[in-house]
Amino acid sequence: MRSFAMAGVLCTLFAGPGQAQDATVHIFEGSFEDAAFSVENAIIGKGLVIDYVSHVGDMLERTAADVGSDVQLFEEADIFVFCSAVISRQVMEADPMNIAHCPYGVFVADTGSEVMIGYRSYPPGPMQAVETLLSDIVQEALGSD
Repeated sequence: MRSFAMAGVLCTLFAGPGQAQDATVHIFEGSFEDAAFSVENAIIGKGLVIDYVSHVGDMLERTAADVGSDVQLFEEADIFVFCSAVISRQVMEADPMNIAHCPYGVFVADTGSEVMIGYRSYPPGPMQAVETLLSDIVQEALGSD
């Protein structure tokens, strides 16, 4: 497991302007398609519904010229967006302002040299329940559980 801040990349994926957040990132031994399929199945296997799949890689590629860039960040990159009614209620009953962290996401990205699966880190306290859920999903997708 590798956990590190990917300032430029994850800023684009998860943060507001000028901010970067920590993320937990795992290297997937296989193709982007296999990783995405594994993540989707792991989320559904937890009884959760994927609300949306954000095709971040496509958007970045499509808009590169419009923003004056010729840098290809990813071969492919998607974020699977979902929520857990049980865990969301738990963390929001602890602090209603935890709504700011919902929904949750697991990303799959192919940099051209490796395929990664990961998720953003959450603050200490009640939000660790979300991090545990995300970790469980990613471990299942990696075939580690």
